[in-house]
Amino acid sequence: MPRLLSTLLAVLALSANTALAQTANRTGPTAAVQPPNGTNGASPSNGVAPDAYRIGPEDMLQITVWKNEAMSRIVPVRPDGIITLPLLHDVQAAGLTPMELRDDLAKKLVEFMPSPEVSVIVTDVRSFKVSVIGEVAKPARYELKSWTTVLDVLALAGGLNQFAARNRIVILRPDGKTMQRIPFNYNKVIAAGGEDENIYLKNGDIVLVP
Repeated sequence: MPRLLSTLLAVLALSANTALAQTANRTGPTAAVQPPNGTNGASPSNGVAPDAYRIGPEDMLQITVWKNEAMSRIVPVRPDGIITLPLLHDVQAAGLTPMELRDDLAKKLVEFMPSPEVSVIVTDVRSFKVSVIGEVAKPARYELKSWTTVLDVLALAGGLNQFAARNRIVILRPDGKTMQRIPFNYNKVIAAGGEDENIYLKNGDIVLVP
């Protein structure tokens, strides 16, 4: 009888350890690969387009307040990032997504009307501008309408000329009061497996082709 009891306890212990190991295998990797802050791992610098467009100066916005024609209008975003609306006067718009601006306007309008329903639509993108300079066919500042990679904007600039140093291209990106330098190796990007190096550009980027 004692031997039977010992055998039964050993089997139960083995079963419990196996169950714990299976649970660890299921939950461990899942927790490890969760992207931070709900970003889904997307990054403008790894070949994946950013998830949301952020309003910038010179963009045109259609602001609609349901059942309130006086408040509904198309407004430009000023160079300082501000829009002007009746009752609310100056409101910061640049740097926000359309949904963030919608929520901000709805909160501000509660002071003047019950449960305001607001929509914000970017009718014309004018703030997304990048420059291409150096050894390209058409160096210029380009106004973009959608997410654009370095190869896309080089194509807009007519491609590289015969003197271009293809492995020493640099993206100059404004970062506060400084300028970030991001290397771009054209030969590596167009080679097999180099697609992830074809980064997406941000507003204000300068593509320098030496």
